[in-house]
Amino acid sequence: MAVRRFFSIAYRNLVRNGRRTVLTGLAVALGLVVVFAMSSLIDGMIKTMLADSIRMTTGHLQIRNSSYEVDKASLLAENLLRDSAAWAAQAEALPEVQSAAPVLWSGGLLSTPRESTGIQILGIDTEDAFHQPIREGIVAGEYLQNDARGEMLVGKMLADQMEIRVGQRVSLAASDANGNGQEGVFTVVGLVDTGYPSVDQHRVILPLAQAQAFAGVGDRFSSLILMLRDEDDTTAVAAALAGPDRQFFTWRELNNLILETVETGVFFYYILYAIVFLAVAVLIANTLLMSVFARAREIGILGSLGMNRGQIMQLFLIEGALIALLGILMGWILGLGLVAYMTYVGIAFPAETVAMVEGFVMGTTIYGGFAWGEFTILSLMLLVIVVLVSLYPAWLAARMEPVEALHAL
Repeated sequence: MAVRRFFSIAYRNLVRNGRRTVLTGLAVALGLVVVFAMSSLIDGMIKTMLADSIRMTTGHLQIRNSSYEVDKASLLAENLLRDSAAWAAQAEALPEVQSAAPVLWSGGLLSTPRESTGIQILGIDTEDAFHQPIREGIVAGEYLQNDARGEMLVGKMLADQMEIRVGQRVSLAASDANGNGQEGVFTVVGLVDTGYPSVDQHRVILPLAQAQAFAGVGDRFSSLILMLRDEDDTTAVAAALAGPDRQFFTWRELNNLILETVETGVFFYYILYAIVFLAVAVLIANTLLMSVFARAREIGILGSLGMNRGQIMQLFLIEGALIALLGILMGWILGLGLVAYMTYVGIAFPAETVAMVEGFVMGTTIYGGFAWGEFTILSLMLLVIVVLVSLYPAWLAARMEPVEALHAL
């Protein structure tokens, strides 16, 4: 019997039980929608977090003194680079470099008459393009000028927690390059909300010259952050700027935590996908089993007319595959609609919730992504699993003896 004939019989059987077929296909579709949503969210979140981390904190390439350790935020002269203007000019002279931003990192204690909290002190060249997100994030007051003295920016969330307002004078205490305690009174001239609570709630921002004077480091700085026109040029730029007593960190190394999380999580993501697919597959297997028992007489007639066991088994496998294909088609229609919403609108989370995420630059709105390759693999994976679980009902139908099947009803 031609394969086309098998498809014709299977199609008529599915149409004859249209309600059951549609409901089963819908179950397959919903399973696919769930894994599409998970895959889209993971893909979009990882790509967005990586891009945001590069744009907000790490850049594509960083240059530091060979002895500098970022976790210690040392202010010792031997751990810092010297002459920020010369470094920036040298880097920006390269055609691959879009911007070069010197920064000074140190730790301190921010105090008001009500409370105190530990923060990061960030000294920046306020005119550099890398700090555009800070400039655009001013929600109250005004942005800093490079020649400003006794002024600072405070993250909006940090200001809300400490009840700080624009124009208020606050105390900033820190150790200088000699290990001596320094304390100064600064005026808050602006509040910053970049959209990334994990960044804004832990730092105050000073002009680079002011931060250097407060820390007593002269014209030294912690790191030169480079934004490149092409992220693949990191090796070439590092080679062009290579020299003694300096170390280079690429965006991959600086965002190693995000990349490792992706590699580690892929295995567990697919376990979750498999669990969803198995639940869907069991439902289809149950539907086919009920179909086998309900059509026992029909199976007996087919056997009596000369259809062998292999052909009967093939017929039920085709029915299972057709149900899966129907469900996959509906799943793509529904799933892509949901993915489009997640990609273009996103899912909003409270700033307080996002702020609890440590070690990642995450915004208050998380977006999905169109992971076409992943969607295709998941669809094929679902089809294979459904066909495999259809083997038992098909085998059971093929094992029926025609005489016994004819007397089943």
